[in-house]
Amino acid sequence: MNFHKFFSALAPLFFVASVAAQQPSLDAQVDRGSGSLIEIYKRLHAQPELSHREEKTAAFFAGELRALGYSVAERIGKYERSDWVGYGVVGVMKNGPGATVLLRTELDALPVEEKTGLAYASKVTTKNDAGQDVDVMHACGHDLHMTSLLGTARELANLKSQWSGTLVIIGQPAEETIDGARAMLRDGLYTRFPKPDFVIALHDYPEFAAGTVGYIPGYALASSTSVDIKVRGIGGHGSKPDGAKDPVVLAAQIILALQTIVSRENSPLDPAVVTVGSIHGGTRPNIIPDEVNLQLTVRAYKEEVRQRILASIERISKGIAVAAGIPDDRAPVVKVSETEVTTATYNDPALTERLKQVFVNTLGSENVLKATPIMGSEDFGYLSLDHQIPTTMFWLGAGDPEKLKQARETGAQLPSLHSALFAPLAEPALRTGVKATTAAVLELLKKP
Repeated sequence: MNFHKFFSALAPLFFVASVAAQQPSLDAQVDRGSGSLIEIYKRLHAQPELSHREEKTAAFFAGELRALGYSVAERIGKYERSDWVGYGVVGVMKNGPGATVLLRTELDALPVEEKTGLAYASKVTTKNDAGQDVDVMHACGHDLHMTSLLGTARELANLKSQWSGTLVIIGQPAEETIDGARAMLRDGLYTRFPKPDFVIALHDYPEFAAGTVGYIPGYALASSTSVDIKVRGIGGHGSKPDGAKDPVVLAAQIILALQTIVSRENSPLDPAVVTVGSIHGGTRPNIIPDEVNLQLTVRAYKEEVRQRILASIERISKGIAVAAGIPDDRAPVVKVSETEVTTATYNDPALTERLKQVFVNTLGSENVLKATPIMGSEDFGYLSLDHQIPTTMFWLGAGDPEKLKQARETGAQLPSLHSALFAPLAEPALRTGVKATTAAVLELLKKP
């Protein structure tokens, strides 16, 4: 018998057996630590902080990373507004030669009054950037993301013998205002700290059952751009419209005309959204005001589509004003926000497919679902540096399987992200998030 050929043929089987032997160990480790993660999750959920105000959340996150042996830096982030403090956190663990993987979570919560009735529901109130009193809630699951990432950080610290390379963990502030990622990059995220070869994040997804994950190769989330239109007219008495130029009517015409951008100017093969979410003007029924203010959100995947939509908004707004006889010096003012804007999230197809197989091996094929792109937005895409760094965001199932089944059967709507009633099924979701992310890093940083 040729023993060299015999053992060469057996080598793949030994490798499979080795992987299988490691898997129960990871499962057991994660299961043992799930109780402490639930306590962390409840604490974070009950103590949310708004964007640009994540001081206590960031300090807690940084302290947990330090306790696990990570080198930690705090207050990372330079905003356009100099009076905002950056509460970004960066934890680094170097473990020999190899690639660098960055894992990201968000720190901030939303100005929403929680109505879940949970024992650990948020009762926090604070002032927003405008100085108004608002309630605060983790209605988007960032508390789940933080807890999952801390669990992953713990597992990878315990499994240092099984990987080689550098792990960078960031707690990113101000995702909800979509300026936190840029603030951290502006403050040297990729120059003061190891620049990643891969970037990974997860986001909870209430339409998938807890215990599952979803993946999307290519475009996953749209870009988002806020646009303000100041529609200017000539005010007057409501009984004498012929002596005025009514900006309310003008605004109504503009709103209707803007709907033709997507329906008649954009290719149906390039998804896009133009929504007028706010209209304000006037003080009394018998007064024609001087101006009406519109606030829009524009969503698209491709940058050229976004730019074409923005140009159309300006052309239509000013063209309708000309048709209404508005003087040039009273033309609508279209302002595209420079801060409330974010790029599309594009999941590197090769990295996404590679991790999909890892998820299948870790969780079972029945728990790994191919998801469809949505027009929601994130600032995660900035971390790819315009697709220079392979990045991927995967969905973490957070829905109650029984409630999802009932909803499918009855057609009932379950609470979505940003809802005052949003309550993910945290315990199985956390274990799944930790297992999936830990396995992904072990794949990308496996020893040669």
